[in-house]
Amino acid sequence: QVALLDIDICGPSIPKMMGLEGEQASESSTVHQSGSGWSPVYVEENLGVMSVGFLLSSPDDAVIWRGPKKNGLIKQFLRDVDWGEIDYLIVDTPPGTSDEHLSIVQYLSAAHVDGAVIITTPQEVSLQDVRKEINFCRKVKLPIIGVVENMSGFICPKCKNESQIFPPTTGGAEKMCQNLSVSLLGKVPLDPQIGKSCDKGQSFLSEAPASPATSSYRNIIQRIQEYCDQHHFHEEKII
Repeated sequence: QVALLDIDICGPSIPKMMGLEGEQASESSTVHQSGSGWSPVYVEENLGVMSVGFLLSSPDDAVIWRGPKKNGLIKQFLRDVDWGEIDYLIVDTPPGTSDEHLSIVQYLSAAHVDGAVIITTPQEVSLQDVRKEINFCRKVKLPIIGVVENMSGFICPKCKNESQIFPPTTGGAEKMCQNLSVSLLGKVPLDPQIGKSCDKGQSFLSEAPASPATSSYRNIIQRIQEYCDQHHFHEEKII
């Protein structure tokens, strides 16, 4: 049972990627308030989603909020959404180290968060920001599960040769992880089908099962699950 919480307040993309666009607040909306709180929108029986995108009258509406209002909504999503019994809560954050990140760390401080998965692309201009995010996690004592390098080369479907669309001029995520003693969970190569699947709200893993990116995603998922299982095992031993 998985809950996906989108706290990218100003740029909520999860509804579109999950095929849930059109669930905006209206009389027919599936986001409704009941005695037990807000109901998430379900992609499948075991995958519930909540996003500010569901509360907008149009996906093109701009959310022009200062920090306190963002923080209030994040608190409401955590406190008032009736997720039910879940195995995983996955929180999608915007890039950076801003209000949303401080809020989620603060509000979940007593929940023993397993950790953060940090996403980068290979070029230095992206790694500069990601180093800041790694340092942010360390300062607020948020464990780092590992780093994923996205858009990590392009494998030509015809000739199978790999091209570096975003050259890793300073060694990419691999070198950064070595320098900062962080795990590299994997590298996801560019595949145009990923963008198409996101735009159509379809599962890329189902649409392109033979893609090298699918294999990479599955390996990354397995490593994250192993980390979480090990983390829970140690917690139980301590208790």
